Amino acid sequence: MHSPDHWTDSLHLASVDSEALDETLTRVVKLAVQELPGCDMAGITLIRGGQPVTAAFTDVEAPEIDVAQYTTGVGPCLDAFRRGEIFRIDNMKTEKRWASFTAVAAKHGIVSTLSLPLKVNQDRVGALNLYSRSAHAFLEDDTPLLFASHAAVVLANAQAYWAAHTLTAQLETALTSRAVIEQAKGILMARNGISPDEAFNRLAADSQQTNVKLRDVARALVDSAIGGSIAIVATPELTPT
Repeated sequence: MHSPDHWTDSLHLASVDSEALDETLTRVVKLAVQELPGCDMAGITLIRGGQPVTAAFTDVEAPEIDVAQYTTGVGPCLDAFRRGEIFRIDNMKTEKRWASFTAVAAKHGIVSTLSLPLKVNQDRVGALNLYSRSAHAFLEDDTPLLFASHAAVVLANAQAYWAAHTLTAQLETALTSRAVIEQAKGILMARNGISPDEAFNRLAADSQQTNVKLRDVARALVDSAIGGSIAIVATPELTPT
């Protein structure tokens, strides 16, 4: 096990903007298995589309185990996320809480678990779930909690970056679509001597009739006009000498 400073260096080894969010999360869970004593596999629970998912995991068994709590809505990972508290299971055979989860975990050979909330200040961004094939694998010390606090910052930063990146991409798409639509309107206005509103209405009507997005209808018209212009230039009429 290395020091918290090493965790920080490892978690930030690749800049957030060089990898997708799930790749960042996978790096976190792999490091958890490497660094936290007793941890045989790990996963991260997030809420996406209003539903809990195991967004990253080191072993395919982790999401299979987690499905038991996602289906019932009851389990240590969900409680860690919802309540912002740590939940530890020392032995699946004697644990009385979360019956469905413990039964499935035991079938997969998992004997003890530790579920930690991923929080930045008071904002809960996910839950880190540690699984062990040994009983009483996770003792009462601050090491996993300290690791989770570092991981939470990485997750929050990654989520913020990709949310901003997605918004920027959406805005760029919207601006590009608007520019293409304006070009198409100009072409129709010049060809048919109609107003901007009439040109837009023609594009909209074509979109509805063909079930093609308005920007794609506009793009096809612009491309056709550009192609026609190129063809005229490329094959000029011959004049007698």
